[in-house]
Amino acid sequence: MKLIRVDMNAQKIREENVPDAYAGMGGRGLTAVLIDAEVPPRCDALGPENKLVFAPGLLSGTSLVNTSRISIGAKSPLTGTIKESNSGGKIAACLGKLGITAIVVEGRAPAGKLFVLTVDAQGQAALLDGAAYKGMRTYALSAKLLETHGAKNTIACIGPAGEAQMLSASIQTTDVDDRPCRAAGRGGLGAVMGAKGLKALVVSTEGKSADELADPETFKESAKVFAQELRNNPFTSKVLPRYGTASTMAAVNALGAFPSYNATKGVFDGWEKINGEALAKTITARGGQAQHMGCAQCIVQCSNVFVDEKGKYVTSSLEYETLWSMGGMLGIDDLDTIARLDYLCDDIGLDTINTGVAVAVAMDAGYKPFSDRQAAIEMVEAVAQGTEMGRLIGNGPDAVGKHFNHHRVPTVKGQSIAAYDPRGMQGNGVTYATSTMGADHTAGNMLGLYLGKKLDPLAPEGQVDGSRKVQIGMAAMDCTGMCILAGMGMATPAANEAMFKMIGAKLGKPFTAADYTGMGMRVLKVERGFNQKAGFTSKDDRLPRFFMEEPLAPHNKVFAVSDEDLDKLYNF
Repeated sequence: MKLIRVDMNAQKIREENVPDAYAGMGGRGLTAVLIDAEVPPRCDALGPENKLVFAPGLLSGTSLVNTSRISIGAKSPLTGTIKESNSGGKIAACLGKLGITAIVVEGRAPAGKLFVLTVDAQGQAALLDGAAYKGMRTYALSAKLLETHGAKNTIACIGPAGEAQMLSASIQTTDVDDRPCRAAGRGGLGAVMGAKGLKALVVSTEGKSADELADPETFKESAKVFAQELRNNPFTSKVLPRYGTASTMAAVNALGAFPSYNATKGVFDGWEKINGEALAKTITARGGQAQHMGCAQCIVQCSNVFVDEKGKYVTSSLEYETLWSMGGMLGIDDLDTIARLDYLCDDIGLDTINTGVAVAVAMDAGYKPFSDRQAAIEMVEAVAQGTEMGRLIGNGPDAVGKHFNHHRVPTVKGQSIAAYDPRGMQGNGVTYATSTMGADHTAGNMLGLYLGKKLDPLAPEGQVDGSRKVQIGMAAMDCTGMCILAGMGMATPAANEAMFKMIGAKLGKPFTAADYTGMGMRVLKVERGFNQKAGFTSKDDRLPRFFMEEPLAPHNKVFAVSDEDLDKLYNF
């Protein structure tokens, strides 16, 4: 168990044992407590006082399936709040197998300097000159880094958007096929990486020094049980491999909660052209991969590889959120255009959600018409060119809305909503409003409660309690390194028991359901405490006014959860 601290100003690296205050924490939990303890809450997020933390999950690097999610944390330049952004690929598993609990990037490189951080098979880190990579997009950069450092490495990197410190800049991680198509997209953490002068992190895939398990036999047996529960679950074993995350589009559209044309409609007329079935059919007909393993140790395989009509690679993986942000939100029902936009965002290093919504706001404001495919591509490409419009798009929906003096900007704390309209899914509106990290669907998505008929998505009653429970559960899961989709396997008592046994076997002490809930609560309290010290109050936990004033077709509802009820979410 070790931390690697990288001083970008002095270009020095030191190792230290994990402090007692951080013991037993991984992933989002570790980024939360470390940022809260070591970063001044009111600092400039792009200044030297901020820190960028790469933290694999508590169970990453073990034999447990689907635990290759890495948490990347910092103070967000987009929201001004604490932020954890989550990505897949191989890097979390590789850091875990090296016994690295976290890499903490501190300070800021001298002006004009750019570096690459490498971690070899023995876990030794080195900071190398990265001037040759300046301005490179992520696909060319990743290929060059693998050519230089060897194929048995995995990468986290930024593109031109991160170097330019744009507020929607992502950190891209490579998948099992060494493509930089996995993204820690939300919160603009690519801008923090760029501000520190770090172009890429290159980590060996050959590590064999993972932290020892306190009870390896119990862990092994429990891991088998958990994996079997995933195989028994129809959603994770059949639906997701066949249709990917796009499988949820029909359900959300049916709820009238698929925000389209910049959230002026809740149903997209062209949804059947871009849904999971259409995506799988198109990919299969062209010889791509409708089922694909994108992340290390994944047995769900919800990824895909989208190819053009000639069978040439375009992007991987085309996810539900991007099909929405670059599709329905823009009035575009063409998979080829959406795939091109997805590739551009990955290559330039941009959050597809924030970027798509920024383009939607520009279209809604009259800059270009909805459904204009070429205009959408040109606006995203402009980000890499650094034009005036490109910088607006790259800095997100708020920047675009301010420039055009447009009122319909679907963001909270500067971060855009995701593919669930809060008027059609009231509980998701609660999560958007109260999340410690701006509007964030993975912080507490309520779709499962609605599809299970446990809650009325259009009524305000019960939404705060539901969101609170889901937010606590997600904060805990984000500590483990477990994929949110595989986490659905915890719906069974056997999977729950197996998970708690594995955490206990890792930590060397009994771990219960109450401990799991307590871990999630601790994370949320730490994050909220940081935000309060940064100057945020309950008045910031609000949706934009248009959600309360503009009814959404087809059900003609507005967001109806009261401010008083929103302020009760953190009563725990």
